[in-house]
Amino acid sequence: MRPDTPADHIAEAERLMRTAARYPEDDEQLLLQAAAHLELAGDRERASALYDRLLATDSEHTLLIKALQAANLWEYGHEAEARALINGIRTAAPADAAPWEIIAETLESHDELEASHDCFTTALDLLLPADDDEVPYATQSLLAGRHRVRRLLGLPHDDRDALADRVHPGDISLDELHDPKRLWALGSDNPAELQAEIARLRSELGSYRSELSRPFPVAVLHWPEPELDELLAAYPELEREYPTHEAHLTDLEASLRDLSATGTGNLGIVTGTVPSYEAFAASEQSSPSNADLLPQYATTLAARGRAVAWPPSRGAACWCGSGVAYRDCHGGPNQP
Repeated sequence: MRPDTPADHIAEAERLMRTAARYPEDDEQLLLQAAAHLELAGDRERASALYDRLLATDSEHTLLIKALQAANLWEYGHEAEARALINGIRTAAPADAAPWEIIAETLESHDELEASHDCFTTALDLLLPADDDEVPYATQSLLAGRHRVRRLLGLPHDDRDALADRVHPGDISLDELHDPKRLWALGSDNPAELQAEIARLRSELGSYRSELSRPFPVAVLHWPEPELDELLAAYPELEREYPTHEAHLTDLEASLRDLSATGTGNLGIVTGTVPSYEAFAASEQSSPSNADLLPQYATTLAARGRAVAWPPSRGAACWCGSGVAYRDCHGGPNQP
């Protein structure tokens, strides 16, 4: 169950910090989640201290942490420091969508609409593939954010707004969701208008609710062939789950495609190892031969930041480790 009160968020943050102490190799992801819960609880000073702690380490996600710290500091009353961090991130021009989205939304939430629009546009200039037949999941949120800010600024539709409309998964169009005039409907005494606004809000909040309840990817467990051979040699009961390595890879891709087809976003793959799985089973006071542990193990690895996004970007190597491009391997049209 998701925490819903400040006390629940504080308790969850403290649990995550204890888990980070147990798994120092994964403490960055766990502490980021803890900081988010502290922010939701209103304890922005402790959240800021966690971000500072993370920034003191040699992290490959420094710009993401700076973006989160900037958003937190602005809400915490440190606007000048937040602006300095945002300017530094814009100068660094990260090749990841997340820092751009955070700073653009931070500027938007403080009525810096022109600067927010510039952030969204610059990010898309850097990150949007030239062939827009395949728009990465993270980039879709940048398109939607830019669309929203342009509507607030009263700017006309352009090609990227049209692309945002095309990849938008909701039943209600982005034009309708992002219409500034819709706020007036909240003051209406017409039941039909109010009902229509409720439908719009449900559509708009649906994806955000999904992400809040699942702050890490829905992950499917992948066993490299040597690890699977070792696993089945030690625990032959699991052969019912993994009859062959080839079947395991095919089933994994099919599962991800099925999830994607039902509208599930933020999908990922986690790679298992036998020692890690045995340690997890011991922590659950169960036997590694218990197949019910496998999805729980995958979720735990995802929560610890071990998931790799699926599907791979265009031209990237397949997730299976073959070294072949994904589109010529498990991403090919002949896959089930």
